[in-house]
Amino acid sequence: MKRVRLGLLLFLLVAGSALLAPWLVRHDPLEPDYRARYAAPSGEHLLGTDGLGRDVLSRSLAGGRVSLLIALSATGLTLLLGGLLGLLAAGVGGLTDTALSRLFDALLAFPGFLLILLVVAILGGGAAQTVLAMGVAGSPVYFRLTRGFTRSELRREYVLAARALGAARPRQLLRHALPNFVGSLGVQAASTAATFLLVEASLSYLGLGVPLPTPSWGNVLQDARSYLTRQPWAAVGPGLFLAAASLSFQFLSDGLRDVLDRRE
Repeated sequence: MKRVRLGLLLFLLVAGSALLAPWLVRHDPLEPDYRARYAAPSGEHLLGTDGLGRDVLSRSLAGGRVSLLIALSATGLTLLLGGLLGLLAAGVGGLTDTALSRLFDALLAFPGFLLILLVVAILGGGAAQTVLAMGVAGSPVYFRLTRGFTRSELRREYVLAARALGAARPRQLLRHALPNFVGSLGVQAASTAATFLLVEASLSYLGLGVPLPTPSWGNVLQDARSYLTRQPWAAVGPGLFLAAASLSFQFLSDGLRDVLDRRE
């Protein structure tokens, strides 16, 4: 439980700072101030300013709202898409199971990041397109996990007993099978969120994710790259926030896994 508490505390600090940014910092993350270009860290600008005079701390916090929203939304979409289709495939079986399994096997044949790049290239850049691309690319993992867990649970005695008592297949799946492995899906979801944070940052850094001037951790880092030798502190803020958020999800994943292992 220590890792769970630590991960939750770290996540609340990062997410809370991002959500409360309009009240924590007084500088507009989108408003340039050409008189304060390349300012060093000071009491006025704790992490300095960028090439347009925008406050790096306010842009890092505003970028956190965008990056966290994209990562969590993509994780939810991945879990929903892969999980529901995995339940459907295992519950219905037959041709439906075969067709869905072959579809997700085909998606797994592509490297995950390459598949995301392909979807983004087709749909174009943007927050919604990034969420959809990551949701599609990550869903095969959840499909295979959910299908495997469900097939195993449906063969257990308590499900067979419920079936003998007249429980319909949806009730067998949702009431009896799913609660017994939803914790394992939660462990995977926390790890996926950490990965998606880095993927979103990579896409925005490459100019394929959230377009400027909307800040995200990735494009704030990309913006700092052009004057990194002159102003290295410009990359510190978004880099630290990104690392802390990713680490919080990894702590949550590891902690939940330890808790579940002790229960077994």
